[in-house]
Amino acid sequence: MTSTASRKSYGVKGAPYTHPSPTTTLERARSAPYVFLLPATFLFVLFFALPIGYAVWLSFRKVHVSGLGLGSGARKEVWAGFENYTEAFQDSELLHGALRVLGYGCIVVPVMLGLALLFALMLDSDKVRLAPFTRLAIFLPYAIPGVVAALLWGFLYLPDVSPFYFVLDKLGLPQPDLLDGGPLYLAVSNIAVWGGTGFNMIVIYTSLQAIPAEVYEAAKLDGATPLQIALKIKIPMVAPSLVLTFFFSIIATLQVFNEPTTLKPLTNSVNTTWSPLMKVYQDAFGRNDVYSAAAEATLIALVTLVLSFGFLRAANRRNKQEEAR
Repeated sequence: MTSTASRKSYGVKGAPYTHPSPTTTLERARSAPYVFLLPATFLFVLFFALPIGYAVWLSFRKVHVSGLGLGSGARKEVWAGFENYTEAFQDSELLHGALRVLGYGCIVVPVMLGLALLFALMLDSDKVRLAPFTRLAIFLPYAIPGVVAALLWGFLYLPDVSPFYFVLDKLGLPQPDLLDGGPLYLAVSNIAVWGGTGFNMIVIYTSLQAIPAEVYEAAKLDGATPLQIALKIKIPMVAPSLVLTFFFSIIATLQVFNEPTTLKPLTNSVNTTWSPLMKVYQDAFGRNDVYSAAAEATLIALVTLVLSFGFLRAANRRNKQEEAR
């Protein structure tokens, strides 16, 4: 009868079993992370890197029309160099759209992050009641699609159908037109603040929950009030979350598109080039000039990259200075 030791030394067909060498095991361990990264890398290249590269390539091209542009070969795609970029820098509509977005961002970013921080601090308080319901109620607007939210608020802004205007009329109070002139910035900003505050609140609230309870207990033993704990302990310790939410808010502000596009049929104050992305859309699908649109989109991406990189670098420099003190 075959002994146990001899059975372990042979495989199913009787071949001797050999353990893998340490080198082979180490190579497998090193290659395992790359194998798991392959699906994500493939999707990133297919749906992100390739479209960006194609847009950059289109930005250096243009259509050359020969004669009347009739017949085969009359319209050719040729190399344009930086011509599309030069025209984009000289385009007054793109510049005006950038200025509108700047004013829009000056309203949205501080108000949205301020409310998110306030709500997070309130929910983190020991005296808060119905915290799960309140947290869900604040976060719920974020789950509503941006187009639906813009339509909802757009009809609330219309004097003929808005219940707010009906109440103001019955009370004999003035009825401001929020879809015309300066109030339009407040109307568009309100939609973004209403929809984005909940997400930023959750990010900040999660950071607050990660702070050890011993820190609060030590502060209370030293006689710190809840306001002092919030200002001197909680806010400084969630500074990385504030930086992250500010970073995301800047990117979302530069890419504003849904709100003004949805409100455009409801008012004449919003044109087809109200924001830079609306200008890109109009050039690509309205004027059928994908080359100029690609150049404008590339410029918007570069501005977003520069602002984001500059902000993160400034934030990291400040953190290093605070750590050095």
